[in-house]
Amino acid sequence: MMKYLHECKQIVKISHRLHKAGCLAACDGNISIRVAENIILITPSARPKAFITAKEIVQMDLEGNSQEGKPSSEKQMHLAVYRKAPKAKAVIHAHPPIATAWSIAYPDLKELPCDSCSELILALGKVPIVSYARPGTIDMGKNLEKFLPKRRVMILSRHGSLTWGENIEEAYFGQERLEHSAKMLMYASCLNKLHPLPKEEVKALEEMRKKLGDKIL
Repeated sequence: MMKYLHECKQIVKISHRLHKAGCLAACDGNISIRVAENIILITPSARPKAFITAKEIVQMDLEGNSQEGKPSSEKQMHLAVYRKAPKAKAVIHAHPPIATAWSIAYPDLKELPCDSCSELILALGKVPIVSYARPGTIDMGKNLEKFLPKRRVMILSRHGSLTWGENIEEAYFGQERLEHSAKMLMYASCLNKLHPLPKEEVKALEEMRKKLGDKIL
């Protein structure tokens, strides 16, 4: 694993940062980086992200097999992204409280209500809410597939969030942007209610987003 020590340290750094931000508690969440066509580094199963170290990171292939260590029980989500999104180099699954709460409070909601905030449209486009799947099952990966590779930021219904990027920083910024946006929308709904932008303005912003590309901003 010494060959990928830098990448292992990146995973540890982001794990600690997500815990500090309140997006992970105890053994929650999992993070991975793809370092070669068939080599993925991923956080181990049942380890608190606040205390994880580089030597604990597990190496697995695209089938989820590892020679040493036990990869996260939720590896199926990561594998689904790497198989369906060729540009994906990093995947983060976290449990941001407010973003997740939207899927609990509004179980029929199909996506985060992005049409109220210009920055949300420009930075992320749409944020779908992926149908619930029991944690650790293959359905967690299958439910993601219809949103890949187009969507890089997703809420997992009643569970958490998943982001991917062309590097681990982009995947992390997706988590940060998601929770920040979910918080703004929550505050607005508590103060009064959400007021969408005019349809023509939403359309103009969506056109701007297309020109900016698919990356998380």
